[in-house]
Amino acid sequence: MPRGYFQRMKIRILWVGRTKEKYLTEGINYYLRLLKRSPSLIKILEIKDERGKDCQRTISEEGKRILAQTSSYVLLDESGIQMSSKELASFLASRNSTDFLIGGHYGVSDEVRNNSSLIISLSKMTFTHEMTRLIFLEQLYRSLTIIKGMEYHH
Repeated sequence: MPRGYFQRMKIRILWVGRTKEKYLTEGINYYLRLLKRSPSLIKILEIKDERGKDCQRTISEEGKRILAQTSSYVLLDESGIQMSSKELASFLASRNSTDFLIGGHYGVSDEVRNNSSLIISLSKMTFTHEMTRLIFLEQLYRSLTIIKGMEYHH
């Protein structure tokens, strides 16, 4: 990697709503501390979730908020392609900046899905949107250690 590469790399993670489970918040904070070792690399943007039981209205309103914050993003969704940690590392290494999006409780609108530049699935299994945050941060950290040639990813 060229000198200063990680100072130029910017990753934003947009997610809908707050993480409510304490154990997940602790795990998320742990990986954010590890990721913050590379200055200005990671930024989390929490998008306000929509309250209510009307699924379509919730998805629509959250979709408007998402699209107001980003126009180019990679959606994390169970319907996407799967990548190994090394493939994710290669993807990240090929870009200077990337926005990743994790939808809310009901997922994302068709408009948000259709406007994504890529859809990635973390697994064939389904995870809650809150668990996805923690799992993705761990994979992001793992990918960055691969790029740096560190031993963590083994």
